[in-house]
Amino acid sequence: MSLVRSKLICRSVRLFRFPIDLRGRKMIDFGKNLTTGRFCRIEAIRINNEKEKKIIFGTNVQINDSVHICALKKVEIGNDVLIAGHVYISDNSHGMYKGDENDSSPFISPMKRNYFISPVCIGDNTWIGEGVIIMPGVKVGRGCIVGAHSIVNHDIPDNCMVVGSPARIIKRYSIEKKRWEKTSDE
Repeated sequence: MSLVRSKLICRSVRLFRFPIDLRGRKMIDFGKNLTTGRFCRIEAIRINNEKEKKIIFGTNVQINDSVHICALKKVEIGNDVLIAGHVYISDNSHGMYKGDENDSSPFISPMKRNYFISPVCIGDNTWIGEGVIIMPGVKVGRGCIVGAHSIVNHDIPDNCMVVGSPARIIKRYSIEKKRWEKTSDE
């Protein structure tokens, strides 16, 4: 039954596992062979009558249960990406908190603060572990592994393994040696 319902929503997907919450469906490019887990929330939010795609999935993307992806501008997920459950990916937040003159005031309700919006990109062949949070403006390179419960608030180069809050590189893949090697920090 899920397969039939999936194909009625979008012919190019492999399978939506229901229930699923799709908001702004016309602004989502589901790619080819997307598979979702149950209780996912994928929302592309329209601002000022925009019509371009805001969430773009590559080919053979698999997202597991309770993944939340939110885009006001753009979230791109490459080919052959695996996303574990309870992951949050967003290109926006309620306010700015960088420690400069543009910071949001704590005396204004979070719901009334100006949005901080910056695109997110996740490279091909990346694996994102359980409970990861990917913040606005982040680019995760190709071939990366993001460890469970990490918070990614800065760009990650290709072929890196990151863990922690905030995420830090612990290993890099050596193309010459064909293995993962600890970084000099560890």
